Amino acid sequence: MENHKTPARNYRELIVWQDGIKLAKSVYKLTEKFPRQEVYALADQIRRAAVSVPSNIAEGQARKSPGDFRRFLHIALGSLAEVDTQLVLAQEFGYIAKEDIDVMDEQIQNLRKKLYALMNSLPER
Repeated sequence: MENHKTPARNYRELIVWQDGIKLAKSVYKLTEKFPRQEVYALADQIRRAAVSVPSNIAEGQARKSPGDFRRFLHIALGSLAEVDTQLVLAQEFGYIAKEDIDVMDEQIQNLRKKLYALMNSLPER
């Protein structure tokens, strides 16, 4: 989990941000396998949601207010739920294999836990 004794001076130091970047890279790689007709449809939607996760972590940390940071972490959690839902749909449509979903699910669950832990560690004000 994050080291909360010494606050991160930069969002790039946050493990949740680093994990969000890894998730976005995994999503991009996975969606390359989608059928051509989905490139600007579901694949694009999943990619946007995945990119939104580390982007909201970065924006929230840059605000320097614990309340703002918490709010942006909630938005990142929402984007993470979008990614999860859209990947389930992609599997249901036969675009990706169950094994790929299992790997992504592990990444998503781990990141979700870290986001909640970080939110819970922030001061109320």
